[in-house]
Amino acid sequence: MNIIKIYEKYRIPYHLQMHMLKVTACCMLIIDNLKENVEINREKLIRIALLHDMGNMAKMSDEQIEDPEFATIRNKYISMYGKDDHKINLVIGKQEGLTSEELDILDRKQLKRNQEIRYSDNYILKICAYCDQRVSPNGVTSLEDRLNELQIRHKNNPKGSMHNPIEAERLKKYALEIEKQIMNCTTIKKEDINEKSINSYIDKLKKYNLVNKEED
Repeated sequence: MNIIKIYEKYRIPYHLQMHMLKVTACCMLIIDNLKENVEINREKLIRIALLHDMGNMAKMSDEQIEDPEFATIRNKYISMYGKDDHKINLVIGKQEGLTSEELDILDRKQLKRNQEIRYSDNYILKICAYCDQRVSPNGVTSLEDRLNELQIRHKNNPKGSMHNPIEAERLKKYALEIEKQIMNCTTIKKEDINEKSINSYIDKLKKYNLVNKEED
């Protein structure tokens, strides 16, 4: 099914659609500029990235939702799936046909698991996690700015990965190491990943058909 049709099926707000599309576009930019000796499964990475935040509706507060209709949709999400947005990501990912391997990567692609990601040999996991940590609500930004923004946002949220200042610095350290690992595999610089450079990928991604692997 076309990815936009999937987003519409789950009533994903436009800003969240764009976040997932931009994260995926960053992934594609990196893949298209890998060094010759590096091989990564492009389709797996795209499929995971396009669905990586499908459960975020459940954690949106009333203040974050401008349209009352979306508050109703959020409440429906919670009644159907519960309040754990990460678990919802996995449920919807499975419903839309992600393979067990893809679901495992989606499960592990969390900011709080940056240490594990840094020491993993799985570059699909590294790139997907890294690109998610490069895209803020306002678009593509530097890794440092994005993590600082998350730390400010999580300051008053005890459940947030960046709530504890010591833990936040630890996660930042591993994020920067992941960035270095990825950049060592590409012919581009981290500054080359920006709103302008990913723009051409967005329209292509809107036409992407996500095949349900469970139905093959």
